[in-house]
Amino acid sequence: MQRMTILFVFAISVLGVAGAGEHPAPEHPAAMPAWSMNATIIEACSCPMFCQCYFNMAPAGHAHGGGEAEHFCKFNNAFKVNKGSYGSVSLDGAKFWVAGDLGGDFSKGQMDWAHLTYDKSVTKEQRDAIAAIMGHLYPVKWNAFTTGEGAMTWSATKDAAQATLDGGKSAEVRLVRNPGNTPDPVVIQNLKYWGAPRNTGFVLMPNEVEAYRVGQKAFEFKGTNGFMITFDITSKDVAPAKAGA
Repeated sequence: MQRMTILFVFAISVLGVAGAGEHPAPEHPAAMPAWSMNATIIEACSCPMFCQCYFNMAPAGHAHGGGEAEHFCKFNNAFKVNKGSYGSVSLDGAKFWVAGDLGGDFSKGQMDWAHLTYDKSVTKEQRDAIAAIMGHLYPVKWNAFTTGEGAMTWSATKDAAQATLDGGKSAEVRLVRNPGNTPDPVVIQNLKYWGAPRNTGFVLMPNEVEAYRVGQKAFEFKGTNGFMITFDITSKDVAPAKAGA
């Protein structure tokens, strides 16, 4: 998935898009309290290893039946918050999942669709906080955005990572460490991850499978891009008008 610089509050998409079924956007949103999030993502997409979207304004092409290549980046991002807060709301340990497609051309910051799934253990207050913070991590527009909840699992070591939604019935990602010169992971450093000003590096782990198995937009890929990353972002990193910190 590719980093963008367009200032658009992702939370408005989450709270206001028809069909999201969560909460209407307030006419006069209150100023954000101080917030922070340090989280690790198990991430995979349909692009070949390593996802070219981090260096280009369009995803990789995918040929079908000898015809013209179709460009898309269909992704699954499984989050686990290591430490975080939003005002008095603790986000420590919260899990959530973002699946979707960046579309064929995101040079203007317009993405195709995404679905945000909260683990069933995540409270309403935590959900609202996560939605607000995601607006700064992914500052883009979506043609369609919806939310839901599910039972999520998340586990990772230096050699492998796995996450599921509803036991894999709704979504699944399995990653395996890319071989290097030593037993340590291969890591790309000094590459920006979307709106986060800090990360510990892209730990390269091609996927064994990355699948979203819900509805008409279901997809499944094997052997394509995958990595893990730990990012850090706080209200102090964003413009004063966007936060009360």
